[in-house]
Amino acid sequence: MSRTRFRLVPTAGHFGTYLAETDGTVVRSLTPNPIDDDPSPIGTGVPSTLRARSRLTEPMVRRGYLEGGPGTGIRGDDSYVPVSWQTALTLVAREIDRVRTNYGNSAIYGGSYGWGSAGRFHHPQSQIHRFLNLAGGYTASVESYSSAAMQVILRRVAGGYGAALESNPTWSEIGEHRSLVIAFGGLAARNSQVNGGGIGAHTNVIEQRRARAAGAEFVVLSPQRSDSDTSLDAQWLPIVPGTDVAVMLAIAHTIVEAGRHDREFLARCTVGWDRFEQYLFGRTDGTPKSAEWASAIAGIDAGAIRDLARRTFGRRTVFATSYSLQRADHGEQPPWMALTLAAITGDLGLPGGGFGCALGALHQLGMPTNGFRPAAFDQSARPIDDFIPVARIADMLSTPGGEFDYDGSRYRYPDIRMVYWAGGNPFHHHQDLNKLVAAWQKPDTVVVHEHFANALARHADIVLPAATWLERNDFAAGADGHVSAIVKAAEPPGDVRTDYEIFSALSDRLGFGEEFTENRTADEWVAELYRRTRERAPELPTWAGLLEAGGVVPAPVIETGVAPYRALRADPAAHPLATPSGLFEIYSPTVASFDYDDCPGHPTWLPPTEWLHADIAARFPLHLVSGQPERRLHSQFDNGDHSRAGKIEGREPILLNAFDAASRSIADGDIVRVFNDRGQCLAGAVVGEDIRPGVVRLSTGAWFDPVVPGGLDAHGNPNVLTPDHGTSRLAQGPSAHSALVQVERFSDAVPPITAFEPL
Repeated sequence: MSRTRFRLVPTAGHFGTYLAETDGTVVRSLTPNPIDDDPSPIGTGVPSTLRARSRLTEPMVRRGYLEGGPGTGIRGDDSYVPVSWQTALTLVAREIDRVRTNYGNSAIYGGSYGWGSAGRFHHPQSQIHRFLNLAGGYTASVESYSSAAMQVILRRVAGGYGAALESNPTWSEIGEHRSLVIAFGGLAARNSQVNGGGIGAHTNVIEQRRARAAGAEFVVLSPQRSDSDTSLDAQWLPIVPGTDVAVMLAIAHTIVEAGRHDREFLARCTVGWDRFEQYLFGRTDGTPKSAEWASAIAGIDAGAIRDLARRTFGRRTVFATSYSLQRADHGEQPPWMALTLAAITGDLGLPGGGFGCALGALHQLGMPTNGFRPAAFDQSARPIDDFIPVARIADMLSTPGGEFDYDGSRYRYPDIRMVYWAGGNPFHHHQDLNKLVAAWQKPDTVVVHEHFANALARHADIVLPAATWLERNDFAAGADGHVSAIVKAAEPPGDVRTDYEIFSALSDRLGFGEEFTENRTADEWVAELYRRTRERAPELPTWAGLLEAGGVVPAPVIETGVAPYRALRADPAAHPLATPSGLFEIYSPTVASFDYDDCPGHPTWLPPTEWLHADIAARFPLHLVSGQPERRLHSQFDNGDHSRAGKIEGREPILLNAFDAASRSIADGDIVRVFNDRGQCLAGAVVGEDIRPGVVRLSTGAWFDPVVPGGLDAHGNPNVLTPDHGTSRLAQGPSAHSALVQVERFSDAVPPITAFEPL
């Protein structure tokens, strides 16, 4: 009797490098690569998904669409019919041709998101954009759900988002200077598990701990105590969500009132200080932004605010803001105000000090910047310029021809007839999912590439089964400074194909097959991109050498030059920022000229529409925060055993303060209903003292699972509750963290979880 022989092959995802135990067909397990001293367990749950019940193994078409054609039936409330690849590809190619011929290419929305794969070649965003550009173009999205408000405001007042990231202080510098790190929104260690382009070895949290051991101190302003690694021994100030700018203003007021602001730096490297100072001391609106004023807003003792401000006197200080703060009403204000605070103290552009742009929100942030840039699959030139801000999908679909403001200009939404989505999941990222479901009915056709029968697949017309990263060859090269091999560890089940194979077949049908493939197979493209990468960095080993080295090697260190903020500080005339003045703009005449009442010309405290002091809090008295989950990346592999092991009776856990739970007769482990006027969902209660009273936390990423369309979500997806409107007319970013809810113990029969069932 023969024994199955398993071997270990190297692989890599956005959450680390692993060794896949495989017999060449089936992956039995993933174990962290020995190079990683602080590995993430997220990847260990992936093998359980590859042949799960929810895995898509053949093309599927929604029955109403198959029988009635484009624009018929109801997405999200229909059955599916398996079809051959010949039928599926013919349907897709004909529909692309029909839409572009009758309505123009702007009627095709190319949906994707950058976290689909860590591979340089099998990157769904690159694949779909190259395909659609060669097909004549498409309506695209700009910015990202993670950082839209931050991206736009920093482009206007600080030389760009990239300049801010390049200028971030590193943990080693913070340790060297024994800095004070004031982290608005926290430094949640779970966020450092992931990285764009992958992670060779997790070192970010290790470096944070080293900085603390060297004498750095940490203060976390967040409603949740656990928003920093416990070894940092951070001081916790449990702030009311959405009030960070008020506290920042009060810190600034205390510093300036004491005469400890850096007048020389403000005069030499910034513009608009005089205008902002008038606002800070209430000379323009009659309200000095004192510690007492902020205390009443943010729920933090005025003395604690003043003490925090005084701790910056004579000490190198970092003012960090998380991504979460700018995913809320007026999300442009927190990063702008943190930047202003760093200018007031004079720490902006100093090693180990200044503005911490989303510090700790990804593995790469807080680590040294490397100029190494691997090759990528070219997306081809864009034939048309149509776009929307990334979080305005539902508005675009539901109001074709409607006008919207964005970054100083006014635009119209295109009339979208076809949505083609590969990589990412809007039923995870987007807000107010019931609104999205209604808008999602508007296009004639929705085509998706998916691994699993998740909510995106269940709201599509044509579903094309795509291979996972474990089922193809590739290589990863993330910003953490490693290059990792991705060796095919499993055969795709059933009749699954790679995105590249799907787009190649469609390109042939549409007449540009050779342009798309350049006559290369997928493996030939992987080899070519690795060859081009080695041309840029000859010190990298050959592919065979990479495998001999265990599948992961350090990337070559390529100097990036002096960081933009530091260069400006040294010589503003020689190294201006990409702003109209060439300096940091505390007051921006450009932003002021847009005359947006929701984004004035300098950092300003603007109350959110929904927060704990709003009138609507009488009905919905709990503020919902919904951050990155600990057991998965976004919604990826939520059907895996690692993610599901963290659920309570199959539901996503929700953290409540013991006082709020007791007043609602909720005990630890109870199933609760979380609701507001937008929607409702079930979750499993976790009761404790690690969250501020009046606040609840429900992580993102539980697969959307409505019992009936528009009804109760059985699984715990917070985006049935979050509002869908722009952060402001400037950036139009997502405003998910301005949400109020009520929670009650659920006493009815608990509905089953169906999110992980087949189509």
